Amino acid sequence: MPYDPTETAVIVVDMQNGFCHPDGSLYAEPSEAAIGPVSSLVDRARDAGASVVYTRDVHPPEQFADAHYYDEFDRWGEHVVEGSWDAELVADFDVRDEDHVVEKHTYDAFYQTDLEGYLDTHGIADLLICGTLANVCVLHTAGSAGLRDYRPVVVEDALGYITADHREYAVDHADWLFGETTTRGDVAFGG
Repeated sequence: MPYDPTETAVIVVDMQNGFCHPDGSLYAEPSEAAIGPVSSLVDRARDAGASVVYTRDVHPPEQFADAHYYDEFDRWGEHVVEGSWDAELVADFDVRDEDHVVEKHTYDAFYQTDLEGYLDTHGIADLLICGTLANVCVLHTAGSAGLRDYRPVVVEDALGYITADHREYAVDHADWLFGETTTRGDVAFGG
């Protein structure tokens, strides 16, 4: 069944220098390899008239200073710090004025951001979710979308990851939890 472009957004999760560039603080080669597949999906969606949303994981330097438990710097080391090159989207993406960029501070792109308001304002119900890392920010964003009654569809061949079993887990879990994943080749747009 084709996706109605007026009700669909491609959600590009965290395709940033810190994760996708060899000089990034949390670089993973499969995240860099996902740049081309994600870009091609964005181009097709844009040509069809669907919305494009980019998320950026950004951490103020003091974000975790008073953390009781949730401290990403402790878990992952300092990464994508606010204002740094690490936190910028990779230069390969043609981010346009009509695209929406969401700055997030956790794994979940809905948590304390304007993402839900943007989607509701634009009448978007279906989300094609791609980006990195498959089993972290992609999966948490997809789960949060489903809880908010959006249709989260993880695009399994447009994902970055650290190890292949992480990607497999994320795709299997999304398929089991929401009942839907897809590949770029199976994405079609129509009204």
